[in-house]
Amino acid sequence: MVKLIAQTAFGDGLPRAVGGVTLTEVSMPGMWSVAPLKGQQKAVSKALGISLPRPNRTTSGAGTQALWAGPGMAYVRASALPDLSGLAAVTDQSDAWAVLTIAGSTVTDVLARLVPIDLRAQTFKTGHTARTLVGHMPASVTRTGPQSIEIMVMRSMARTLVHELDRATRLFAGR
Repeated sequence: MVKLIAQTAFGDGLPRAVGGVTLTEVSMPGMWSVAPLKGQQKAVSKALGISLPRPNRTTSGAGTQALWAGPGMAYVRASALPDLSGLAAVTDQSDAWAVLTIAGSTVTDVLARLVPIDLRAQTFKTGHTARTLVGHMPASVTRTGPQSIEIMVMRSMARTLVHELDRATRLFAGR
């Protein structure tokens, strides 16, 4: 009989530390895409207990976080989602994404090799988020602190993300 072993999308690839930069997995209790129906944005915000984010921003409070995901849509992370029937189109995204944090004093320099937007802390501040590319992978990139950035990719790209970040980190550390 086959013995199955539960693993995350990153498998045994994380945590990892290279040249003063660390890669750690972010565990999420649950995540949903939430798209308020026409005229229901305030009602959705009230039901969630936090306001929905403006473009390229995040909001959080009371164990709930919302990341801007595109026009009229946010990814909401929480342990449970209130009933939004009649208020929003909701899709469970909990198993679709893999999320990691890259942190360290050179994180912006490392990511400059892979991400085509300016991630310097003075431009891309804590709470800013963007849908962009990391290498060749579509991703959501969010600054979580002065020296930490969270990267969210489709689950099938998790190990590729670790490989690309590890490679970029080693190249930068070897300079």
